Amino acid sequence: MSATGRNDLDEEAELSDAWVAGEPRTGRTPRADGEAARSARARGEALVRGEASLRDQVPGRDEEPRARRLRPLVAESWRRSVRARVSPDGAARVELDEDELAASREAHPLAGAMPVIRELMGAYATDGEHLLAVCDAAGRMLWVEGHPATLREAGRMNFVAGARWSEAAAGTNAPGTALAVDRPVQVVAAEHFRRPVRAWTCAAAPVHDPRSGRVLGAVDITGGKGLAHPHSLGFVQAVARAAESQLALLGPAPEPGRLRLSALGRDEAVLSVGGRGLRLSRRHSEILVVLAHRPEGVGGDELLTLLYEDESVTPVTLRAELSRLRALLGPDVLGSRPYRLAGVVDADFATVDRRLASGAVAAAAGEYAGPLLPASAAPAVVRLRERLADRLRAALVDRGDPGLLADWAYSAWGEDDVVVWRALCEAVPANRLPPVRARLDSLEAELSAGATGLQRPGPHTRA
Repeated sequence: MSATGRNDLDEEAELSDAWVAGEPRTGRTPRADGEAARSARARGEALVRGEASLRDQVPGRDEEPRARRLRPLVAESWRRSVRARVSPDGAARVELDEDELAASREAHPLAGAMPVIRELMGAYATDGEHLLAVCDAAGRMLWVEGHPATLREAGRMNFVAGARWSEAAAGTNAPGTALAVDRPVQVVAAEHFRRPVRAWTCAAAPVHDPRSGRVLGAVDITGGKGLAHPHSLGFVQAVARAAESQLALLGPAPEPGRLRLSALGRDEAVLSVGGRGLRLSRRHSEILVVLAHRPEGVGGDELLTLLYEDESVTPVTLRAELSRLRALLGPDVLGSRPYRLAGVVDADFATVDRRLASGAVAAAAGEYAGPLLPASAAPAVVRLRERLADRLRAALVDRGDPGLLADWAYSAWGEDDVVVWRALCEAVPANRLPPVRARLDSLEAELSAGATGLQRPGPHTRA
């Protein structure tokens, strides 16, 4: 295991690092350090706005032969890390103590898949002096196992069970970025956003609920340069699929005729019918969301107004979409006059709503995988999306639980939510307060100065 020292990839990262040329250096005057910090921040803001490339952030180094642009996936992850104000020199935070970690492991669905994950990855990790890690959907490490010496090395950067490694909290890293983009990701050495992590290479793949398609967490393999190979990515992807298969075997058989609609945190919903999952188009997703919300059925004219902003859209267009949807689902699933779904429909957004109504805030937050069809502009979907998000965030603020608030604040939809960050600042223990306070101060400074390129408007951005 080699997790120390520098290599060519480290040097290439510095050639593409948005902060290298402007960060304070030993022996510089305070005035120069202040100017450097302001310069680095200005370059970071230009990077986020798309006015500069990552390579362009380092002036005067373009002639370096090894300088190159980061991979698009990594570059976009770095931009998200900048937006989330991740410090390039910071460390992951350990958020779960022993009791909280034990409770989280016991309650998490992936606990049922851990025997399979260990069987497939355990010997590989130990023999290769690597680590296997499994995190939840919020990026909190639940299991980190492997070679003892590698565990000690990883502990120095808080790659340990109980620490949060989501992209919004720890910058570009394989498990955090895999959760952010919902696909397998490999991050090689210098591609990590944080410098202390650049001696490591990791590959991770998200694990989904086999019935709903909801992201449950991610499996990861982490180690030294030996993992910088394409087979590492294929390996963790195969392990993730095996974990999903194990969860499918452990779960109850689907009830005949029962529909399961998953539309939170995804632009294209997944409908489970009789055990098979159908990925729907964006328009079909919107139709299914509206009909799931209105089990009594919706007439054609009303459905037209609920789905289309453009009043010039004709009923013929809607009928054509419904005809294609009926051909996909079958006539027994989609009825007409009025349009309705046959049988019982379990919609994830409806489940969150019911749990909020019963006061089960933690259960509702655990089920909430993100905004409802976030890219949809259909009037009915927009109303449902904002209503659900506002109810949940209000319940989280009222509850004041630091763990639940942190899950929201460090998510893609909550990273600019000032109200939640204020609540988190009040709820978090004193030893975890400084990074939260710094993030809140940054957001409030932007609000006082007006909208900037770092602020992304949306239903979860609230003053």
